[in-house]
Amino acid sequence: MNSDSASERVDTTKPHPARRYDYWLGGKDNFPADRESADAVAEAFPTVQLAAVENRNFLRRAVAYLTGEAGIRQFLDIGTGLPTAGNVHEIAQGIAPESRIVYVDNDPIVLVHARHLLDSSSEGRTAYLDADLRDPKHILDHPDLRSTIDLSRPVALMVVAVAHFMTDDQHPYELMRTLTDALAPGSYLVMSHATNDYMDEHDLERSAEANTRSGVPFRLRSSTEFAQFFDGFTLVPPGITAVTLWRPEEYRPHPRPEAVSMLGAVARIP
Repeated sequence: MNSDSASERVDTTKPHPARRYDYWLGGKDNFPADRESADAVAEAFPTVQLAAVENRNFLRRAVAYLTGEAGIRQFLDIGTGLPTAGNVHEIAQGIAPESRIVYVDNDPIVLVHARHLLDSSSEGRTAYLDADLRDPKHILDHPDLRSTIDLSRPVALMVVAVAHFMTDDQHPYELMRTLTDALAPGSYLVMSHATNDYMDEHDLERSAEANTRSGVPFRLRSSTEFAQFFDGFTLVPPGITAVTLWRPEEYRPHPRPEAVSMLGAVARIP
């Protein structure tokens, strides 16, 4: 893993979802093109920063549940994004130090900072793959994945705030099924996805126009469309819901679902 060559591949003229997300979370590893793209989205959806924060909180609760209650010790996190507080291995290994995590992202700048994702506990292990969700076979066959996690044992597949960047022509359901079909019985799928459930026709028009201006392909999906990713799987209660309402740890004032417009779910693979 050569971070020097990765830094040379960073294209600062085009926005990237990982860097845009970093901007919304208050990070510093983003560029003017990313900020311009993010601000274009925020014009139509002013609470997008709140959505990014609440989505990260959902990831944290899901990993804690899977490690602490479901007994999962292996995680495959695709679309990792830039390292931030509460990465998957920090959460999982804080509960079960022997946990093993494989991170995957396709932005060279994430690779530059991947050392922060590789500070595993001595009992566990982490790896980082410079790869793309749209090539699932490459991910599944990668030697670094195979040497880190055992696909014959349960794995939690994390695809959090990623699938909405796959338009229909990229066949997202088939790509996801290729990944889940490779996992052992008793594995889990964790997903969150931007939704149009809470938008009226005017909101949808503004969102579509903003996403076109942002330069990042984007596809909102309804709860019915989101549910198709989980066909044949057993949803963990409360099922498909707003990310803010998925197993909240304690009572606190929650933003309205329409302010976040993000669905989340965790499901067991038979």
